[in-house]
Amino acid sequence: MTPPRRRPLNHIALTSLLAAALLSVPASASDRDHDRAREAVKAGQVMPLRTVLEHLEREHPGKVLDVELEEEHGRLVYEVKLLQSDGRLVKLELDAKTATVLRRKER
Repeated sequence: MTPPRRRPLNHIALTSLLAAALLSVPASASDRDHDRAREAVKAGQVMPLRTVLEHLEREHPGKVLDVELEEEHGRLVYEVKLLQSDGRLVKLELDAKTATVLRRKER
């Protein structure tokens, strides 16, 4: 039996929300994706992106390049790509409900 495929959720919405939060620019995501992300936060399925980013800034400083919310093996996961000050690209997978780092990859 093959493992379930990872399905991106709200990639456009999360990227737009991140830009809006950091740049105070109105989000331009589709209403459907935006609503799905908002409902997941309201239902307690995911931690608000702003909270996750504040936590990351303390624990894993760097410039956020990309954020995705995906479902992986029945769990919602934030995937965050960071560019650190020394030029390393770091990809973190975080439990979307707790912001616990599940996996870290560097290049």
